Amino acid sequence: MSERATREETVDVVWSGSWVAERLGVALEGDEELQELLGLALRRNPKRAHLLVSNVLGKHVPQRPSVVHGAGFELGERVRALLGAQEARRAVVLGYAETATGLGHAVADGLRDAPYLHSTRRPVAGVEQAGGFEESHSHATSHLLLPEDRDLLASGGTGADTSVLVLVDDEFSTGNTVLNTIRALHALHPRERYVIVALVDMRSAGDRDRLTVFAAEIGARVDLVTRSTGTVALPDGVLERGQALVAAQEAEQAKQAELAGRAAHAAHAGRAEGSAGAVEDADSAPVTRVDLDWPAGVPDGGRHGFTPAHRAALEAALPAMADRIAAELGDAAGPAPRRVLVLGFEELMYAPLRLGTALEATLGADAEVRYSTTTRSPVLAVDDPGYAIRTRLVFPAHDDPADGPGDRYAYNVAGAGFDAVVAVVDSTADTPELHAPDGLLARLAEHTGHVLLAVLPSYVPATATPTGVPGTPTPAPERQEPAVLPEPLRGPDFSSYAPEDVGWLLQDLSDTELEAPTEEREEAIQSGGAHYAESLPVEYQPSAEYQALFTAALETSAARIARAVGTVTETVLAERGPRPVLVSLARAGTPVGVLMRRWAQHRHGLDLPHYAISIVRGRGIDATALRWLAAHHDPADVVFVDGWTGKGAITRELAAAITEFEASGGPAGFDPEISVLADPGGCVRTYGTREDFLIPSACLNSTVSGLISRTVLRADLVGPDDFHGGKFYRELADSDVSGLFLDTVAARFDEVAGQVETASKELLAADRAPTWEGWAAVERISEEYGIHDVNLVKPGVGETTRVLLRRVPWKILAKRGAGADLEHIRLLAEQRGVPVEEVDDLPYSCVGLIHPRFTRGATGADGKAVQGA
Repeated sequence: MSERATREETVDVVWSGSWVAERLGVALEGDEELQELLGLALRRNPKRAHLLVSNVLGKHVPQRPSVVHGAGFELGERVRALLGAQEARRAVVLGYAETATGLGHAVADGLRDAPYLHSTRRPVAGVEQAGGFEESHSHATSHLLLPEDRDLLASGGTGADTSVLVLVDDEFSTGNTVLNTIRALHALHPRERYVIVALVDMRSAGDRDRLTVFAAEIGARVDLVTRSTGTVALPDGVLERGQALVAAQEAEQAKQAELAGRAAHAAHAGRAEGSAGAVEDADSAPVTRVDLDWPAGVPDGGRHGFTPAHRAALEAALPAMADRIAAELGDAAGPAPRRVLVLGFEELMYAPLRLGTALEATLGADAEVRYSTTTRSPVLAVDDPGYAIRTRLVFPAHDDPADGPGDRYAYNVAGAGFDAVVAVVDSTADTPELHAPDGLLARLAEHTGHVLLAVLPSYVPATATPTGVPGTPTPAPERQEPAVLPEPLRGPDFSSYAPEDVGWLLQDLSDTELEAPTEEREEAIQSGGAHYAESLPVEYQPSAEYQALFTAALETSAARIARAVGTVTETVLAERGPRPVLVSLARAGTPVGVLMRRWAQHRHGLDLPHYAISIVRGRGIDATALRWLAAHHDPADVVFVDGWTGKGAITRELAAAITEFEASGGPAGFDPEISVLADPGGCVRTYGTREDFLIPSACLNSTVSGLISRTVLRADLVGPDDFHGGKFYRELADSDVSGLFLDTVAARFDEVAGQVETASKELLAADRAPTWEGWAAVERISEEYGIHDVNLVKPGVGETTRVLLRRVPWKILAKRGAGADLEHIRLLAEQRGVPVEEVDDLPYSCVGLIHPRFTRGATGADGKAVQGA
């Protein structure tokens, strides 16, 4: 070991978690080794702001490869001692993607004879999925299990009836991920024993008890093997304060980057004025491809399984591959490199790690070898010795991921003084994006003297290709360019909104006849013959009296709406800032999204992106639109916006739709929480108010929503790669009050600014957990009035207005004493001959009841549900 390495490991350094600990009060409490193993960082994740950064995992922090492999190997030896040699031979090791794929493989090495499999987030064409599970707190949550040998998880490929399953993760924080895995796999392959392995056990006392209860529940023994034990102490409000701290740091870094860019531009211009030769930047480091001669038949990792025979073949080939790398490093111009980084690629952790251990042995004391890998996970970088992530490189994904393009990261590489970097990828990831001017190789070349590229053949199981030969590496399938996604529609070509106000993720069906009489639509919907989204109601044309009522209501409630707009926007900026992407649920959410965008611009000078997307009850969200959003923005930045909540059906629909979307291979990271202007149903955490009051935009249809129809989803009009549809009612321009609504509310922003500041601070400090009070009331009303279908009960002023404008109303329940907020409701009910019933103990101002079991002749005059079909 070199003198420098020795000095690094003996000097008393600042703990790499002190920056976070001092600012947020987060503390690691445990054994004496804990702070040596872990540092702290922050990330923008709505579920968990802090990140435990391991110093021996080889993911975020470059470390000696022998230390990284040794940490896992030693844990494997402890598992072998726990099980005994005979039981250890019947073990199967399962590691977690992406962070623990290398650790799990090293544990399997320590067990000696155990086959290894890791979960993956990369689907492989033609490979059947053997299982999967969810990791709730992760940046990307869905895990796939794709073993080549379908018996691997059941018996370790030995044909035995059962085997011990060893599950390996870098940290055991709550136990949720491991329990989800065991629960899913135990249902498929019950066994008597499981062993959980982690570098650190950070569970609370309650989580420890939960594991004991769980083991008794499934009737199996569950052991735990860890290197260190402790807990993370989190003060109240740490998630919100952490998000605010991240937002502030990112804003400051963006400002500094802009200033640095201007300075660089000015310097460049100054050199250009001096001489032509002076404008050239320093040459980037050369990039050299090295042919490793990877051993035939050995998988590049554990995505499809890795057997003891594979292990033996790899061990025999490692010295020669390390010699080839060393020879290329020695051939580089200039002095031999002293500090070398072997950089792996996301889930491809083990092969680069073992190349690193072999290179350590080859180079000996002549060089310091370090190892880390790139990652999908976005983490805040702060250049401070007390912070675990000092620097980060950002570059585009280069393996054509199933969830679409996006940023990837390499941490603590820039500024670390590496003389050479050996980048190791598989052939699937050896793409034009890797070699692009902003790609990984170019970014590395900016921070080192020499870049070597080693490409391993991507192993594809023989079962995935008819011509494959078992156990041989199959050439990676040709990359399929994703279908070109359509661009958003914008005004004035589609909608009366200004083009910067909103981009509609819809297709234009303006020339398609979709309208049907309300009674016919209702009959078809309730009979099961059609879905409400397959047609459109005839647009309601307000009478002069009703239009005057809307205008008066708008003037009366403008300040109240402005206050709610400001409050919900400030809450979003505090918790999801600094530049959230507003995505309104078309079409009721769209005017609110435009107003939130205008508030952010007026009060903070922020130009927030805003799009409108379709979601359909019973059919889910527009998956093509989600893919478009993920291709253009970080899903974690997306904030879904709606006008108000009723009983919370769309809240539930969105959560289920996002889960289904991700489970089907869609891009992960979308937060399904909805931000609304009014939440009378108590269904969401982020809202402007929980009062049920008149929002004038609910009084009308397209004429207050940019002249856009409600969204349409019909199989003959919307293909699998199409956006859902919508119509632009240009012919209603003379009746359009969309701009009037926006301008009237925005004119009150300054007037309510002080109230908003107070209200938003109170909300951020309050318990905003959903109560679902509205849902309980709807269920009660549905049974009390003999309807027995919550979908026919529409609570709140906004939903009741929709019933009167679009559906066949049966009756209106009005809270006794409700005043001006219900004037338009009473007028519409009178025009349609619908009775209004005054009731007590209503959590809403009113509730609209759709005519149950509708037929043309049914009247329901007795006040009970119609019994005839």
